[in-house]
Amino acid sequence: MKPIALSAFLTVAAAVAVPGGYEKQPQQPPARPRIPTSYESAVMARRILALTPLGTLATIFPASNSSSIMTEEEKNNPKMRENRPAEVAGMPHGLMEYISDCEYATNDVGNPTLLAISIETSFKNIAAGSNVSLAVQWTPPPPPPPHEHKKHKDHKDKKHHKDKKHKDHKKGKRPPPPPRPFSPAALPRFSLLGYVEPIEGGDDRSQEGSIGSQIASCFTKSHPDAKWWLPGNRIHESHFVRLVVTQVYWIGGFGDRAYIGWIPVDEWKKVTKEEWEAIRLPGEWEGHRGPPKHDKPEHGKPDEDSGEESDKEDEGEKEKGWVVVQDGKNEDYTVKDL
Repeated sequence: MKPIALSAFLTVAAAVAVPGGYEKQPQQPPARPRIPTSYESAVMARRILALTPLGTLATIFPASNSSSIMTEEEKNNPKMRENRPAEVAGMPHGLMEYISDCEYATNDVGNPTLLAISIETSFKNIAAGSNVSLAVQWTPPPPPPPHEHKKHKDHKDKKHHKDKKHKDHKKGKRPPPPPRPFSPAALPRFSLLGYVEPIEGGDDRSQEGSIGSQIASCFTKSHPDAKWWLPGNRIHESHFVRLVVTQVYWIGGFGDRAYIGWIPVDEWKKVTKEEWEAIRLPGEWEGHRGPPKHDKPEHGKPDEDSGEESDKEDEGEKEKGWVVVQDGKNEDYTVKDL
């Protein structure tokens, strides 16, 4: 049998593939993801502040190492003195600090609440006049436990049990595959720059419902162990203070899909609790509803943070707002309107 020439075969194939003489159009590159605006980034940052209990507080060692920067505890007890090396003067100093967003009810402008322990090095630097920055990064919550399949009480009735529209099947969905781990470089983080000032009435817990009582209750929900260091404790002098935010620097992730740069402070202050509650961050699973609740749910009612699906969600009710979702092909994320 005579072999067919390859050139002739390609000519015929091209004629079949592109009928009518039209040239084959080149494949369009995938659309680039929408980069969040600075205000949307501010909303994300305010949610991160509300959900994140820890940050890195950075200060500057003062030039002077005299007794003027000593606390009363150090002056009265030489064993508690820091004995700070003279060489560290003017150098930056950063350590983990407990943080909380406890003024949303009275002064909702995004100023983090701190419990200042007077003998702590960071707050000694602040007392000596140091400016402050607070670095906060988003860490996704652990994934929810897989939903157990709830069989119908009459599981012997195979016909009934095979009914895919039955509510037991809707509630007993198969658990989703394990989520892919997020690259820390793709997750948002930010730095708040400003100064520290005392919260008026923040140390007074003498009356129920006072500002001091409200702040202490809020702070210990995020940090239960902090109850031992609240203002008036017998261990160390402490005070509730706020970090007054004057500048915000944001890194939302990789620059091809996230905003990177300064967030205007007026946008930071303008964000409302309703706005940051309406969004979801990378890694927040369906059903996650923000800060952990320390009160037990009412008997017979699922905890709204447990990840259980409600009948309203089964009926297709959608949440308003927008969510940051992970790209299924890689570890990046983008904004998706709900």
